[in-house]
Amino acid sequence: MKEIVILSGKGGTGKTSICASFAVLAESAVIVDCDVDAADLHLVLKPNVMEEYEFTGGQIATIDPDKCLSCAICQKLCRYDSILLDNEKYRVDELACEGCGVCAHFCPADAICMSDSINGHWFVSETRAGTMVHAKLGLAAENSGKLVALIKNKAKEIAKDTSAQFVIVDGPPGIGCPVISSLSGADQVVVVTEPSVSGIHDLERVMELAGHFKVPVSIIINKYDINEEKTNEIDNLVLAHGIPVLARIPYDPMFTKAQIAEMSVVEYRECLATEEIRKAWMQLSGQ
Repeated sequence: MKEIVILSGKGGTGKTSICASFAVLAESAVIVDCDVDAADLHLVLKPNVMEEYEFTGGQIATIDPDKCLSCAICQKLCRYDSILLDNEKYRVDELACEGCGVCAHFCPADAICMSDSINGHWFVSETRAGTMVHAKLGLAAENSGKLVALIKNKAKEIAKDTSAQFVIVDGPPGIGCPVISSLSGADQVVVVTEPSVSGIHDLERVMELAGHFKVPVSIIINKYDINEEKTNEIDNLVLAHGIPVLARIPYDPMFTKAQIAEMSVVEYRECLATEEIRKAWMQLSGQ
């Protein structure tokens, strides 16, 4: 089993479209959408949800108004301004509470209790490309890295049980906690970039992050022909780091048309872009 994580550093590079195409081409894969804050792989693969679970990522404070002495100690100690006075009664703003427990620890009347909070939901689904594990983090909810770790572990468990050859991970953008969680245990990272100033900047950040965790990196340059000067900069950058370029995909409106049709671009129509994606997958899969 080989775990391949698709990252981008920034949004809008075509990462999810390419990830969906890899999932279709793999034929024996478990797919994971680790962009739990703004998941969109389901828009292309149309999963049929088979299992649904609540995700409990932290705790939240609750004030019992019958026990509360209105001493305001909790409000003074709260660094997140999450305790409010409402109609002469203190209550907790659930969106602002960070679950640190300081208020409960120092409450002289034991009027505050900490309870598990439901931060989102995660799913095991079936798609035409195979089993998919995905999630939806709640509004303003924290612990996205913990949720990513949970669904990745579930995907690997399913892959092992079904003897799947690949776990294909659609990672979140950026270099933060959920990206680090996505990288954990990966065999290969594919960075999808574009020839722009921000694309190159974010490519460098992801390369540095993957290098820190000693995960092999390869590159796909999407829309390479919209700015060939910047494409040359990317070529020189990755050459200096000994990182291979798997494919140079030309700008093609077929990506958008395929998304509208709820299909991956390799399913929608053969074109120069799909040829490059197939070439990239053959190198990744060792075919």
